[in-house]
Amino acid sequence: MRGMRNERGGSSVPALAVLVLLGVVAAIGIFGNKAGSAKTVDLSTLTASTTATTIATAPLDANPFAGTGGVVVHPRAEAALFTSPDAGDAFGKIGPTQFGPTWLPVVDQTDGWVRVLLPSKPNRSTGWLQDTDLERASSSYLVRVHTSSRTLELFLDNKSLGTWKAGVGAKKTPTPPGRTFLLGSIIDHKRSASPIVLPLGAHSPTLDTFGGGPGTVAIHGWPNPHVFGAAISAGCVRVPKAALADLQQVPLGTLVLIDSK
Repeated sequence: MRGMRNERGGSSVPALAVLVLLGVVAAIGIFGNKAGSAKTVDLSTLTASTTATTIATAPLDANPFAGTGGVVVHPRAEAALFTSPDAGDAFGKIGPTQFGPTWLPVVDQTDGWVRVLLPSKPNRSTGWLQDTDLERASSSYLVRVHTSSRTLELFLDNKSLGTWKAGVGAKKTPTPPGRTFLLGSIIDHKRSASPIVLPLGAHSPTLDTFGGGPGTVAIHGWPNPHVFGAAISAGCVRVPKAALADLQQVPLGTLVLIDSK
């Protein structure tokens, strides 16, 4: 019951459910958008940004290893994505659900607009959203993955909650570097390797598909502890049970920084 706060510093909420919201950000809301300034586009003509799609025209993250202020947003309805605020073109759209509610980390903002990380390919894709009909919250968590030392760190309010050895991508199937985010939570007890899987908004740079899916990178457990501390996976991050239990408390949209340290 911690780590997610509303903009006024209110109480936190259960992780992954992400229930503490700021409500609808109207066109005349907190960023001061003027009435009538919202862009209108035909959403039916746009490709949806999902973990299964590629949008080649999405602008790439210019600061892929930077932190953020922890702000995350949720589109209450399908919304257009733009290449830049005001004068930018619509290149895609984002819906309110992926693996549950869609929460996206904000990496930049200006009056009436927020720039968010996206779940679609290519890695490090971003897009600008108008601040109309967005819910807004703040995650105090940060996840760091270090592929050279093969460790995962979890922080809350800049204080370490733990460091664990992790299995990371093998040389031919590396874990992609850069900042991404916790996209969802899957619990499936039919999965023998790990009933709990936490998909990220990142994808294997070498595999177009894996296990019947689109090559989405995830954090998950593993029954054999010998993999922890090894470069052995197809790109996913394998962690011990203790780490996975703590990571389940992390709200959707939380920033995940992957580097080569």
